[in-house]
Amino acid sequence: MSLHNQTVICLLDDEFEDLELWYPVYRVREEGVKVLYAGPVKGKTHIGKYGVPATADLSYDELNSAAIDGLLVPGGWAPDKIRRYPKVLEIVRELNEQNKPIGQICHAGWVLISAKILHGRKVTSTPGIRDDMENAGAQWFDEPVVVDGNLISARRPPDLPEYGQAFVEALRARG
Repeated sequence: MSLHNQTVICLLDDEFEDLELWYPVYRVREEGVKVLYAGPVKGKTHIGKYGVPATADLSYDELNSAAIDGLLVPGGWAPDKIRRYPKVLEIVRELNEQNKPIGQICHAGWVLISAKILHGRKVTSTPGIRDDMENAGAQWFDEPVVVDGNLISARRPPDLPEYGQAFVEALRARG
């Protein structure tokens, strides 16, 4: 099934984990998905932890959940910044309510915690935020990828192949 008509948003801010941003983006682009970056300011370039830049195609305020088929949240230190924007939390909640795929890896769980969508959900993350995930009401597993409905979560870069595949499968399932 072609995914050419789908659009995925990847959230940006400074100090994202480079591999956790670029690998999933390339993986879904290989399937024909249009991926746009959203950051605090449209046109601003953000630098990953290892120096790889990514430029916001849209500002957070321009996001509209009706026009989004899926969301990718990279790890690194960016999620701690990203979760401070009310519009991001609103979009995450709306996408969750619409049962659209939300991918999060490593520290990206912080964004989902702040959006208050993890209660009763099964997830994984970097072990460093396990307590945060559990305190938000999630059931945490030490596995490469955990899929619970529309939530696709992964621990860290070695899990990227399984994470990318699971996210693509979730997009495909929505058709």
